[in-house]
Amino acid sequence: MHPQEWTRILAKYRAPILSRSIFELTVTLTPFFALWALAWWALTISPWLAVALALANAAFLVRLFMIQHDCGHGAFFKNRQLSDWVGRFLGVLTLTPYDVWRKNHSIHHATTGNLDRRGTGDLPTLTVREYREKNWIGRVMYRLVRNPFFLFGIVPFYLFFLQHRLPVGQMRAGGLYWLSTLATNAVLAAALGAIAWLGGVDVLLFVFLPTTLLAAVTGVWFFYVQHQFEDTVWDREEDWNVQEAALNGSSHYHLPGILRWITANIGVHHVHHAASRIPFYRLSDVVRDHDLLAQSKRITLWESFRCARLHLWDEKSRKLMSFSDAQKVAT
Repeated sequence: MHPQEWTRILAKYRAPILSRSIFELTVTLTPFFALWALAWWALTISPWLAVALALANAAFLVRLFMIQHDCGHGAFFKNRQLSDWVGRFLGVLTLTPYDVWRKNHSIHHATTGNLDRRGTGDLPTLTVREYREKNWIGRVMYRLVRNPFFLFGIVPFYLFFLQHRLPVGQMRAGGLYWLSTLATNAVLAAALGAIAWLGGVDVLLFVFLPTTLLAAVTGVWFFYVQHQFEDTVWDREEDWNVQEAALNGSSHYHLPGILRWITANIGVHHVHHAASRIPFYRLSDVVRDHDLLAQSKRITLWESFRCARLHLWDEKSRKLMSFSDAQKVAT
């Protein structure tokens, strides 16, 4: 089926259901704050118990980020202003300046899979030819950036704790992005300052940090797997089509039920890119109703771990491949 036909078919799933949206927000926010309080209280017994509860709470923080993500697409509520203000509130919890993130994410949707428009809202990805044309310093730096320990260890901390605090590259876009960042930082600083004043620095070290760090690592991993898999699709501008890139350049990360709930169906990413206004709780309806989409670009949890060794896009074979496999590709 042509990708444009899917756009028409998927349009019927777009309408958010107010009662369902409120329910999903409630059943995520309530346990998040409850576990936060429980982990704080657990510090009186053992810091390791507090850390364990905080790590468990990362699941709810990930889900809150996914709800914020739907707000950014205008998919969570029909009222755009309501979506934006809920998104801004959640942005404080997820350490993400909502308006800046929404702008970058819209660029990601508009350029994903386009080799001539890389650089905003995506992970650095070189072609085999581009990698070979770099000098040894450039190759070493690219290998460092694509190293799993760097990608899923350093990048999450840098992104959520440093870059989001002052996203300099976006500040030239206008005052709204300054305001979004500064307001998020101000509310976050006030909240963390109050927590430290009431409970001490231990609450930040053993409750706040474990929750946010694990959620950040999880978020970066999901963003990686959604577009960095062997048979993803990248094209030059003249051959690129936004609908084809959406359906063929995004994965269907087929996960166990509990992980689908935690991640708010974000694994149904090919459908999300094809119709970003569909609320996350209706994505499961799409794959239930359309088996072709359910089987397309499907990656299981076990298969996804192999994606971490893929680094370079080969324009001839149209595959994402490892450095070792790229050495076998003819020039």
